[in-house]
Amino acid sequence: MRHLKKGRQLHRTSSHRKALLRNLTISVLTHECIQTTEAKAKEVRGLIDRVITWGKRGDIHARRLAVRQVQSRTLVKKVFDELAPRYRERPGGYTRIIKAGYRPGDNAPMVVLELVDRPEGAINSKSKS
Repeated sequence: MRHLKKGRQLHRTSSHRKALLRNLTISVLTHECIQTTEAKAKEVRGLIDRVITWGKRGDIHARRLAVRQVQSRTLVKKVFDELAPRYRERPGGYTRIIKAGYRPGDNAPMVVLELVDRPEGAINSKSKS
């Protein structure tokens, strides 16, 4: 039984899973749209929402928390200067998951994970994970 156990294991060790989720968070915040598996997308959307919420807070402690999660000062600057003002009035739910069929190799369900209210001119690069 899995009492009091949250999150998906994704068939990885805890350190590998932590690195994977961190990299997915960085990719989504950088490109604003990526293609990945459904399980990974559902697991990472909470981390993305948390980082954007820290950006909305805007204080120095929130900035330090964001740097600790994202590990890129330039990306944290983007979150605090561009993304946080875009979602100022939105109470949460900054990501959207759109089903995109199945991966040919192993038939894994694929999705497009993107930030909502994305500008139309944004680069629609889809990295594979």
